[in-house]
Amino acid sequence: MSKLDPNDIKKYLKTKDIGSEIVYFETLDSTNNYAKEIAKKSPHGLVIIANEQTGGRGRLGRSWFTSKGKNISMTIILKPDIHPTEAMKMTQIAIAAMVVAVRELTGLHTLVKWPNDLLIENKKIAGILTEMVANANKIDYLIIGMGINVNTKIFPKEIEDMASSLALFKGADIDRQKLIIKILEEFEKLYLDYIKKGDLDKSLDIVRKYSAILDKDIYIIKGQDRYKARAVDIDHSGVLKVKHIDGREELLHSGEVSIRGKATYI
Repeated sequence: MSKLDPNDIKKYLKTKDIGSEIVYFETLDSTNNYAKEIAKKSPHGLVIIANEQTGGRGRLGRSWFTSKGKNISMTIILKPDIHPTEAMKMTQIAIAAMVVAVRELTGLHTLVKWPNDLLIENKKIAGILTEMVANANKIDYLIIGMGINVNTKIFPKEIEDMASSLALFKGADIDRQKLIIKILEEFEKLYLDYIKKGDLDKSLDIVRKYSAILDKDIYIIKGQDRYKARAVDIDHSGVLKVKHIDGREELLHSGEVSIRGKATYI
């Protein structure tokens, strides 16, 4: 099992703020939960990494499976000077950084399932959970949680048809430290581009290019309702535009829906 050494990560990390401070745990219930405890007094860009996460969760309260010493569980604390309505853009920046890092480091055909998942051959490899504390006009802090199935070989029966790992597709273990460094470097590049220009164009170009759902028919689940539509575009703010069978267009915000195909995870 490959070890994680926060000092090594900091040594080789070429960033200004993201990862300038790293808090490392061998075991932690949730990097996002811990981030909430320390965020107010922590600097922008602090990263929390756990070698094992025992209580991880994804969007909509779903649990997130992880194996000790096999995967990546980390959270970035951000304190951007942006309006709270802009917060969901951070998810698109994070997923863009993640897909670039994974593809460049592994060569695997990795795709983005809007708004926050990575897939390989319709199996979930990674996910992002963005959470925020804010008042009406100002963000106190944002936390970007990232979970990646890196070297896990065996999954629980209930998720083995929907989830997989980079190592299973690659046929060899992946260096977790190199992947962490690459993700953090790509994230800072895209984050600074957004802060400088005020738009998501660079991140959205990546998300669209590697989208698993654009120009495809998808199934949208809202509560007990399930209906079919075509994924048309991801707009300038990171919102998914879909077209219904009757020709009507709808904008879907990331917190509202789950998207699943007929027989696979998508």
